[in-house]
Formats: sequence, C-alpha cells, structure tokens
Amino acid sequence: MKAFQNYRVIDTTHVLAGPFAAFQLATLGADVIKVEDPNDPDQARAQGPDRAMNDIGMGTAFLGQAGNKSSVAIDLKTPEGKEAMLRLIDTADVFIENYRPGAFEALGLGYEDLKVRNPGLIYCSLSAFGTTGPRRELRGYDNIIQAFSGFMAMTGDDPEKPFKCGAPIMDYAAGTTTAYAITAALLQRARNGGIGNFVDVSMLDVALMFATSHVASYFWNGKVPAPKGNTYVFATIGMYHASDAPMMVSASNLKQQAKLWRLLGREDMVKQDNNQRLDAHEEESVVLQTAFLRRSAAYWEERLQAHGIPCARIRDLGEALSDVQTLARPVLHRFDGADGTPEGMTTTLAGFRMQEDGPSLENPPQKMGAQTDKVLSEIGYSSDEIANLRAAGVIAG
Repeated sequence: MKAFQNYRVIDTTHVLAGPFAAFQLATLGADVIKVEDPNDPDQARAQGPDRAMNDIGMGTAFLGQAGNKSSVAIDLKTPEGKEAMLRLIDTADVFIENYRPGAFEALGLGYEDLKVRNPGLIYCSLSAFGTTGPRRELRGYDNIIQAFSGFMAMTGDDPEKPFKCGAPIMDYAAGTTTAYAITAALLQRARNGGIGNFVDVSMLDVALMFATSHVASYFWNGKVPAPKGNTYVFATIGMYHASDAPMMVSASNLKQQAKLWRLLGREDMVKQDNNQRLDAHEEESVVLQTAFLRRSAAYWEERLQAHGIPCARIRDLGEALSDVQTLARPVLHRFDGADGTPEGMTTTLAGFRMQEDGPSLENPPQKMGAQTDKVLSEIGYSSDEIANLRAAGVIAG
C-alpha cells in the first residue's frame, strides 16, 4: 500500500512550486484533484518550447508535475462554483493553495471557514513571503526569491554581476518542503485524534533554509557571503580545466587532499591540517591547474574516482539525462504516447526509490476539466445539475 493511498488532496495551485508539491503526493498514491478556473487556467499549461502544445494547454512546464492528477474546472467566484468546491472539500484530507495571502479568505475558502465544515482538514498555503509579516502581500516567483534571499548575490564570481541559478530551484525546493510539511501534518493528525492543521509555507523561508550553512556563518562572523564562483576556501575543491573540458574536483577532507597530491606525485604539497591548506590556496591552485591541463577531463574523472577522490566532468543536461547511471535509476518516467502527451514525453518521477510501493506514475497529465463530470457526480451532483452548471459557465470540461 502506498504512503498516501486513500488520502484525497485538493490542489488549487498553479505554476511550479504548488503543483510540484501535490505531484509528489500523487506519485505516492494520493487521490489528487487539480481544480482550475475555467476562465484562467494554470499558466504553466501555456509554457514550454512547443508552441502547439502550449496552445492546447499542455505545455511542458505543466506536464512535468501533472501526472496522476484528476482535472476539474470550476469558477470559484460564482456561488454555484463555491458550493461545488465546499462539497468537494468535505471529502478531502488536504487542501493546497498558492495564491496571494488573503485571496481564498476573500472567497470564503480560508482555513477558518473550511475547518468548521471539515475539522480534520490539512490546509496548506504556499506563498512567496508567507501569510504573516509586513511583506506578506508581495508577489513573487522563483527568480524574485533568488534575488530577495541573497542567493543571486552570492552566486557567480563578480559582486557586480549576480547570477540566477539556471533551473528554478526555489520553486522545486518550496514544492518539496510543502510536501514534507503536509506529510508531517497528516502524521500529526493521525496521532492527535484527527484534528486538522494550517500549514504556512514561505518560499523566502525555504530559500534561507537551503542556505543554512551560510546563514550560520553570517550570524557568527557578521560577514556577508561574497560570490566565489567555482572556487572554495580549499584549493583542492573547485573547478579546473582539463585539456579538453572543465571539471569539478572535490578533495574535501585531509585524507582526500593527501590522496590527490600523492596521485599527482606531489608528496611535498600534502598538508597536515586545514590551516595549512587555507594559507596555501594560491600556490595549490596554480599547481593543480597546471597538472590537470595535461590530460582529458574523462581521464581525470576516472582516475580520481578510482582513488576515492570525488571528480566529475561538467556535463550539460542532455549528457546527464542519457548517462548510464541516470538510466539505471527510477528518476525518469516515459509516457510512451499516452493520451494528452507528446510521443516519448519524459519527466522526472522521484529522487528516491523504495523497495515496496514506492513512487510511480500510472496516469498522464490531463486536459483542463477532463474529470469535472466524474468528480462532481461522485460528490452527489446529478447529470442535469452538471449540465446546468456547464451551461451557466460555472464548470468546464
């Protein structure tokens, strides 16, 4: 039995972070119902490199975290739509939203409203800055949080030219944290007699958590972390150029740095403590770069790893995805032309495996409203009532 089997999750989120949180629950068995506004669907549906797929609301930005979800389209701004949502929430264990704080309260769908109807409900709000504090109403996406949190200022190698990470790491970090927080709340509910909870996830808070070592250092010495590019305080950790390509070396501890210097035939460079390593950074950097230029990156990767020294040639995403190690793991899922997905559409599944009942994808992403009728009938709506709601523009699909 999967971890979240028999749990129902109402996912009203959009873009990346919120949908990714619900997606993780869906891969582990949760009955996830994605609810969208028929007049303003998830913007991720129209984002991706394939314009034709974007035009039909199945862009790759959406497909990446939409599997194993049912799709329902309801206009929550109408009294009839709100009533349908309330009846749906009566059947739910978890409700997730990632709009500006106060937006769902204005609709009468805030936590205080819903816990009266469903005392066991886990209500999760994910937002840029959280539901409290003077900046709570500010809007933000991944790039805004990277800018605000200090991440961009300490990325790159020039303080005047901050860099954003190539992938939307704050979105996915926030989504992962949200799934973790919901899991904790469900476990707590199982132990406290079935009482629900309100979970408040802030993308800014998540970003600071993902910089924990830097935060601790700042509060200890008061120094703002400067961008270090691909270098580290120890020269035996960092990016170096081999004869044909750049690579990353990480002879991190004293044992590893000793192995590295001996492998290079430089017993004289072995240090006895980390203070010696700090003092010799400039000299070591020159010696290492000179040595590594003599051979290819593939040679050094194989040679160093064979001696227990972490090393990797810098690969692009295509190389990483086609590597034998990636293909040997269950991190990727290919839909093989399932309805609504392009032929060969492949997405990530999970960053872990379980021996029994682990994450899996059984159902492809759905077009907006594909399960509207089915879900509404399950909560007591008749065929005539559903037809009337559709005629009034309250639902779609």
